[in-house]
Amino acid sequence: MAQWYQLQQLDSKFLEQVHQLYDDSFPMEIRQYLAQWLENQDWEHAANNVSFATVLFHDLLSQLDDQFSRFLIENNFLLQHNIRKSKRNLQDNFQEDPIQMAMIICSCLKEERKILSSARLSNQMEVGSIQNTVIGMLDKQKELDAEVKGVKNHVIQDIKTLEDMQDEYDFKCKTLQNREHESNSTSQEEYKKEQMHLNKMFLSLDLKRKEVVNKIVQLLNATEHTQTALINEELVEWKRRQQTACIGGPPNACLDQLQNWFTIVAESLQQVRQQLKKLEELEQKFTYDPDPITKNKQVLQDRTHSLFKQLIQSSFVVERQPCMPTHPQRPLVLKTGVQFTVKLRLLVKLQELNYNLKVKVLFDKDVSEKNSVKGFRKFNILGTSTKVMNMEESTNGSLAAEFRHLQLKEQKNAGSRTNEGPLIVTEELHSLSFETQLCQPGLVIDLETTSLPIVVISNVSQLPSGWASILWFNMLSTDPKNLSFFLNPPYAKWSKLSEVLSWQFSSVTKRGLNADQLSMLGEKLLGSHDCLIPWTRFCKENINDKNFPFWLWIEGILELIKKHLLCLWNDGCIMGFISKEKERTLLKDQSPGTFLLRFSESSREGAITFTWVEGSQIGKSPQFHSVEPYTKKELSAVTFPDIIRNYKVMAAENIPENPLRFLYPDIPKDNAFGKYYSRPKEAPEPMDLDSPKGNGYIKTELISVSEVHPSRLQSPENLLPMSPEEFDEVSRMVDPAEIDTYVSCRGREGRKGRRNNAVVLPVGSE
Repeated sequence: MAQWYQLQQLDSKFLEQVHQLYDDSFPMEIRQYLAQWLENQDWEHAANNVSFATVLFHDLLSQLDDQFSRFLIENNFLLQHNIRKSKRNLQDNFQEDPIQMAMIICSCLKEERKILSSARLSNQMEVGSIQNTVIGMLDKQKELDAEVKGVKNHVIQDIKTLEDMQDEYDFKCKTLQNREHESNSTSQEEYKKEQMHLNKMFLSLDLKRKEVVNKIVQLLNATEHTQTALINEELVEWKRRQQTACIGGPPNACLDQLQNWFTIVAESLQQVRQQLKKLEELEQKFTYDPDPITKNKQVLQDRTHSLFKQLIQSSFVVERQPCMPTHPQRPLVLKTGVQFTVKLRLLVKLQELNYNLKVKVLFDKDVSEKNSVKGFRKFNILGTSTKVMNMEESTNGSLAAEFRHLQLKEQKNAGSRTNEGPLIVTEELHSLSFETQLCQPGLVIDLETTSLPIVVISNVSQLPSGWASILWFNMLSTDPKNLSFFLNPPYAKWSKLSEVLSWQFSSVTKRGLNADQLSMLGEKLLGSHDCLIPWTRFCKENINDKNFPFWLWIEGILELIKKHLLCLWNDGCIMGFISKEKERTLLKDQSPGTFLLRFSESSREGAITFTWVEGSQIGKSPQFHSVEPYTKKELSAVTFPDIIRNYKVMAAENIPENPLRFLYPDIPKDNAFGKYYSRPKEAPEPMDLDSPKGNGYIKTELISVSEVHPSRLQSPENLLPMSPEEFDEVSRMVDPAEIDTYVSCRGREGRKGRRNNAVVLPVGSE
């Protein structure tokens, strides 16, 4: 069954999660129209290969053209317009960076699979297959469900009974009064009996009034208790989970359950308001001293109004935080002049509120001249900054408003230069505020909510540092109005920071960081310090003797993985973060030719290398050799699996051989990387230039060659580098322009196993 079809069969709470995956960067309508085609493509490979991503990008545009033709035949003007707009947006966003599109689609499909898995797990839980931790969570949910439903036990029937009793009493009173004026129509004795009966009716009526008032008090007590739990516990936890999800943590739980609870409580309070109005009407028809309705009416009305106001104000939330569609995995960092989206939601679902709430967007509303930091930049919002909330903006009928075309533009005021202040651009925190007003008969409530703090950049090169600020804030603060956070940023515990670092990998790949990898990073970041890490050490100070900070090093590696190593990382082939000492400990007892892959510690832009062990001679320690790290420049020309496959060192008589045999601990090289080779290795065929099928050229392949075999590096007299004449002889096999374009000629003196010359050799020449 197609994945997209399976998703559409899920409950609304899971469908809402699907809805949140798609926005203007890749709209859901394209997912719908091209469902089967999208699921049949290898987007993971495309996200790691620019050529393949480009092919799929143009294939996607062709698919949209075909879909447009179908709408043209059907004469569906609106869908024609939508599909043309979607195609134009894709071209604008991804024409120059098709890998970004592939990553977005790959991420969406991956999240869809997670949602399907969650739905299956939920079904299993319903039939009793539940783990202990999940049981506790479900028990809490059931308890709160019972409380919320309890407030629905209204007193409508009691008020109806009270109304009937009051009408009957009123009728008896008037009847008795009329008989008083009739001459001798009723004996004195009968009159006394009726008077006594009327007194009993009054006592019952008074008792019923007290009972109804007490039930309303009890209902308000239960409602207040439940509402407090919703606002102070459940809503707070949801907002914290949203912060976590924004910085790469587990996806936030759907708001549907929270909305159900808020709505039931709101309906109960609305019923109380109506019941109090009915009591007021009964009071106007008949009252006495002391009337329990008169005595408690104002207190109950004020309390109901206060609870309803608090509930409505708390229910106005930012469902999806500000985010540029071009960078869906980096929310809360906005670039000037680039459109961003943000979505609001009211957790109280009442039909009478539809189209009655007009939301206005404000930027840095609470930042005044008095409390702003010196040099703090100011911005104007461009685009439509007001929108009416409606139920059509959501899939479950809740009130929502999504702003899709907002932009920021900096105010160029004299004397407001950022470098005059204590904060750099990417440490400035700003916020978006949203205001609306609920107006009902006898009730006016002002609503306001605020986004999480955002960082505004003017150049995409500032994105990594801006994202570091977002990570640090959402890891350590829960107050969205704390915009001066970086004037005195708190320290982070390594236990928390290590979790966040792992999320940075798991949110864009299928694999986070394990304990060993985090241990190496902890040692690198902490050094001789304790377990508390200052902000400056994480993002601003250079690490060890390098000329770049820790976070930018991690960011470079993340980019390298996303664009060139994604499949290998997902498969667990890359050990990645490991110290040289630990590397040697792991390899020393392994078979000769065993190697592992690790990231370079000396490259800011991210680089990867491999280290292998060479068999030791009798009485001597084993030898370890690391090739000079490969950066995105080399990996853009040749894929890393092909580099490993074809890597050579020059053995005796300058015969090239591949020293790499087993991926640590003992996986044959071709088993680990074979499925990622660009083409299967073929046995060399005799070259026949006179063959009619021949084209007169010798087949070539680009390989990396270390000019000296490591075993001959042990004594200076054995150093036999490839001579210039020998290298020239090999180089004649290809056009010199190709060598200039693709071949890296680098070297480091004294480094064992260095990669000095990458050469092109005939296919099959070993």
